[in-house]
Amino acid sequence: MELEENEGRRWEGYVNWKNMPALRGRHGGMLAASFVLVVEILENLAYLANASNLVIYMRDYMHFSPSKSANNVTNFMGTSFLLALLGGFLSDAFFTTYLIYLISALIEFLGLMMLTIQACVHSLKPPKCEKVRECEEVNGGKAWMLFGGLYLVALGVGGIKGSLPTHGAEQFDETTLDGRKQISTFFNYFVFCLSCGALIAVTFVVWVEDNKGWEWGFAISTITIFLSIPLFLAGSPTYRNKIPSGSPLTTIFKVLVAASLNSCIYRNSSNAVVNMASSPYSNAQSSTKEKEEENAKETEAPTNTLKFVNSAVENKPIFSSLECTVEQVEDVKIVLKVLPIFACTIMLNCCLAQLSTFSVEQAATMNTKLGSLKVPPASLPIFPVLFIMTIAPIYDHIIIPFARKVTKTENGITHLQRIGIGLVLSIVAMAVAAIVEIKRKRVATNSSLIDDTKESLPITFFWIGLQYLFLGSADLFTLAGLLEFFFTEAPIRMRSLATSLSWASLAIGYYLSSVIVSIVNSVTGNSSHKPWLSGSNINHFHLERFYWLMCVLSGLNFLHYLFWAIKYKYRVTGTTSGGTQ
Repeated sequence: MELEENEGRRWEGYVNWKNMPALRGRHGGMLAASFVLVVEILENLAYLANASNLVIYMRDYMHFSPSKSANNVTNFMGTSFLLALLGGFLSDAFFTTYLIYLISALIEFLGLMMLTIQACVHSLKPPKCEKVRECEEVNGGKAWMLFGGLYLVALGVGGIKGSLPTHGAEQFDETTLDGRKQISTFFNYFVFCLSCGALIAVTFVVWVEDNKGWEWGFAISTITIFLSIPLFLAGSPTYRNKIPSGSPLTTIFKVLVAASLNSCIYRNSSNAVVNMASSPYSNAQSSTKEKEEENAKETEAPTNTLKFVNSAVENKPIFSSLECTVEQVEDVKIVLKVLPIFACTIMLNCCLAQLSTFSVEQAATMNTKLGSLKVPPASLPIFPVLFIMTIAPIYDHIIIPFARKVTKTENGITHLQRIGIGLVLSIVAMAVAAIVEIKRKRVATNSSLIDDTKESLPITFFWIGLQYLFLGSADLFTLAGLLEFFFTEAPIRMRSLATSLSWASLAIGYYLSSVIVSIVNSVTGNSSHKPWLSGSNINHFHLERFYWLMCVLSGLNFLHYLFWAIKYKYRVTGTTSGGTQ
């Protein structure tokens, strides 16, 4: 009797941490997701504590030049987020999001241990700079240890970013209205918790790094990521874990190859969709409603969008291994349709990369005193972090319910509208950054401090806080919107990989930032002019011109985004969060 009752309570396609069937009422829900949210605070604290201040560590302790320091940081952060695709792929294909988090957290822990040991032992760092000789850049085995530790951290962070958000969102039943609303709430609070970790990182931990030593900063990060593991394990009895369903990349590759071959071979042949009606699936008898619906999906014709993909099922493949179902074809179409949206967010993340590099160096030249307290330049992200922590609950509990009443839609504000707001804010942020840099350099010139970076300029660092505020707001709208957009629009078999695109966008943005810096220096540097982003100190850079360039590129990117966003049609099914709006 109890066995029959459990059969009716099963979550189809999900298991618990013991690999037994997950049960409704026992697994999943807000309690399970709460463990994920708390773990995200610790995880982001461990990562951002060092990433936000790393450009200073590279410059002052590893003796890289300002431009090399900036590029090393953007490459590290870019790799961290790009590796989220690996974490997402493994979660969908072979392992559960549960296992991927645990493995990734251990890898990050090992990387941070290496960095902590190097920061503690003087012989593992380059010698201190002295007046009689030039600073010696880190090299040899010391450089191997530095970058080995950093990229172990990057691998761990990538795995966590690729698994944790999906793991949390999958605790809710997306087939019900309440479940879809809870998913939306989860992603808003995921960004809120991410900001909580960032708040502690850019205030307390950065202060420790600047005043007590980097060995203490790395040690705090190491302890934090270690503590996240038992905390995550404590929620094990409540989790429901999606059963891996094989490589999503194999499905995508198979459909695209089948479509390409079939369209070449059967270019002049007649449409064969009619023959699908005689498929054995159409005559199958099922005792349950779910199987009848599944069979109906198998026999229905593909949609008319992206018609070139339809040839994967409209004609008989030349190889049986390339045989595709309509469902697989439609899944690949969804992936192809979300890619332009993904591409349009890269430029915003290229702008965000400046917050970890040039903006920190700008602030380091300014008056960072707040009363008697001297604020470390790397603590500047406190502006957007506090704003996100304030606006996220207001957005979820006031703005969204009001928007739902006004628009009479399930979402209130669609995912694409949220992303669009973020892109507009990034344009404003770059314009503000350019204006503030003009003001900062004017103060440096008037104070005769253009060549002196040791003495603080008589201008408060709050001016730099403006660009942090606008870019932080842009990040709130775009990141939460992207995470939910990819999770709800993607096929269930590809959710982790699709959600990882949000982080991959960040990664490519950081890499693109390095590329743009190199291109700008190459184009603007000639025999009579120095490159815009080159000089003995940041006061000699033409940073305001660079920011204006970023503003123009962001504006063009927004127009590109509008083209795709207007054309995009939301999936209209019981498992997504809305139709076209």
